[in-house]
Amino acid sequence: MHEALDLTTLRVVIAVADSGSISAGSQRANLALGAASARIAALEASLGVALFERSSRGVRITPAGHVLVQRGRELLADADRLAVDLRDLALGLQGSVRVLANASAMLEILPQRLAAFGRTHPLIRLELEERNSPDIPLSLLDGRADLGIVDIAHPLQGLRFRDLFSDTLVLVVPQGHALAGHAGVRFEALLDQDFVGLIDGNAISGRLTAAALALGQTLRIRMQMRSFDAVCRMVAAGLGVGVLPVQAIAPQLAGLPITAVPLDEPWACRTHRLVTREAGALAPPAQALLQALLQDLQTLLR
Repeated sequence: MHEALDLTTLRVVIAVADSGSISAGSQRANLALGAASARIAALEASLGVALFERSSRGVRITPAGHVLVQRGRELLADADRLAVDLRDLALGLQGSVRVLANASAMLEILPQRLAAFGRTHPLIRLELEERNSPDIPLSLLDGRADLGIVDIAHPLQGLRFRDLFSDTLVLVVPQGHALAGHAGVRFEALLDQDFVGLIDGNAISGRLTAAALALGQTLRIRMQMRSFDAVCRMVAAGLGVGVLPVQAIAPQLAGLPITAVPLDEPWACRTHRLVTREAGALAPPAQALLQALLQDLQTLLR
């Protein structure tokens, strides 16, 4: 690393970029204003480029600053994970595995499988974070995660995809709705309905938008929620209809006045995939979790 570019200075630069001022950034980085300003000035002098444009209204990041902040975030994440791994080793643990998974995996399969893995591998730390499927591949490519579970239509270069589990999207309507008693419904019959959707960037939202565009239509999105449970509660209140995986909403179907109606569409059957980087071998803890998840799959298929 460049002599003026240490981890503390990186944290200062990123804090200033995020806050838009050196004063606020120094507070975020827990440094005195003068110390933070001196670090940035020394780094700019050493690199020969300006990282920020100063004005009376604060600072604005330059193109060089953007590059440093983007790569700096990755470096700091790696450094933080290294510190955790070393601390784990000092405590007698055998490393950690970071998993990024979509909401369906969180609700449908991971609680039981990760609990079983924890019992058989008590010395491996599991770090689990929920993300939207489209956001997960980049984190894997950047090395910010070891394993991912996604619902995306097309594999991406540099990643390896393995089938892990399947689920089925259904229409969720209030009890008493005109479609509640139907044995199945085509998506084109729903385009006049008000939808309670999920936030943009979610894989389900992407499927619905693509299906509507294929019909030359757009969805009537009345509101967007962050969770399956919130969608179900809004549907139960009569505020619209939703589309969710039936396997993930069993508690809501049992406890709320809502009904699941099958969707007669091929895209309603989804396959979620376990994703790893193609380049480089997985560390032993991540390889152990990968094998455990795939072994669970083979058990289910017998």
